[in-house]
Amino acid sequence: MRTLIIFNHPYEGSFCNAILDASILGLQQKNDEVDLIHLDKEDFNPAMSSNDLRAFSLAKEEPEKALMMLDKKVLEYKARLEKADHLVLIFPIWWMLMPALTKGFIDKVIFPAIAYSYNNKGGMVSRLWNLKRVTVITTMNSPANVYETVMGNAVWRALLHGTFEAIGITDCKWINFGRVKEVTTEQRRQWLENIENYFADRE
Repeated sequence: MRTLIIFNHPYEGSFCNAILDASILGLQQKNDEVDLIHLDKEDFNPAMSSNDLRAFSLAKEEPEKALMMLDKKVLEYKARLEKADHLVLIFPIWWMLMPALTKGFIDKVIFPAIAYSYNNKGGMVSRLWNLKRVTVITTMNSPANVYETVMGNAVWRALLHGTFEAIGITDCKWINFGRVKEVTTEQRRQWLENIENYFADRE
């Protein structure tokens, strides 16, 4: 199996970086091929341009023409995403949602003519024929239960349900760690062990 990891955290000492290491270790135990896109180290512009929006408007009827309008980095990500069986996104939750680089990746790569097309009823259909599952792993300083029950559960609604499930990827899992700065070192160590085991044991 080939796993593509989309990682976004600028601080190398972050718990997200420890999660990334544990994830890769677990995947390697299962002999997965791992491809890592570290968005903070890439020459990737997350902002949608007027040219991107023109491509979006053309993609339904003229997908090949739309693709020719996209920048080289997006086309590189397209090629890597198309090879993936499993997509993993790791990022912190800032102001209830993902950081700008992750949002830009979703806006510019989970894009018509790349990640999905339309059926004859206007519904979205995945073009990522190899992709079988999506796992999202997040960290936050707020209590996870408060985020999920009181604050509206924005990551699940926007990213898993509103994006990946909407284009037809039904095997989606979200792992969220709350109060990261407040918990004990032992708790963080246990979380990392759980992440490693999750990837090592996943069928």
